[in-house]
Amino acid sequence: MDYSDIVRFHGHSCAGTAIGYKVGEIVVEIFGRSEDEEIVAIVENDSCSVDAVQFMTGCTFGKGNLIFKDHGKHVYTFIERRTGEGVRISFKKSLEEFMDELGVKDRVEMTQRMLEMSPYDLFEVKRISAKPPAKARIYRSVKCSECGEPVSEHRARIKDGQIVCIPCFNKNGEDY
Repeated sequence: MDYSDIVRFHGHSCAGTAIGYKVGEIVVEIFGRSEDEEIVAIVENDSCSVDAVQFMTGCTFGKGNLIFKDHGKHVYTFIERRTGEGVRISFKKSLEEFMDELGVKDRVEMTQRMLEMSPYDLFEVKRISAKPPAKARIYRSVKCSECGEPVSEHRARIKDGQIVCIPCFNKNGEDY
């Protein structure tokens, strides 16, 4: 897979896509690319890197094998469902620390330098064993009694004895 493919998929080149590309290199080297749900990715940020991870590894939200934890960290865990064997990949330093260390003045130059580096110079890579998360379930839809839109049953709420979607349940409190 070429970095230019990720740039086309994501829309632009940046440090985040370079980070995700390098994470993907490690994962593909260790596990290969996930064709279905056999590898699970747990990402701890919602940056541009996740698009690259998704593209490189084949782990997607739609297949249920890309899980987001809002921890604000460049940490990426991958688990093979069959064996429970995995790898935890964490950025060694902040982007600013890498920029200072390499004498880089801007993120464009930093992105290029990261693409030239070994991913093992950027990341701490630890082998782990973990119980893989369950495969994604498909739930039936129910109709929200307020807006009339279908909502996945497991996300529906009860309000005044009626089934409602989360936005209607949280009226006046923005949910997105």
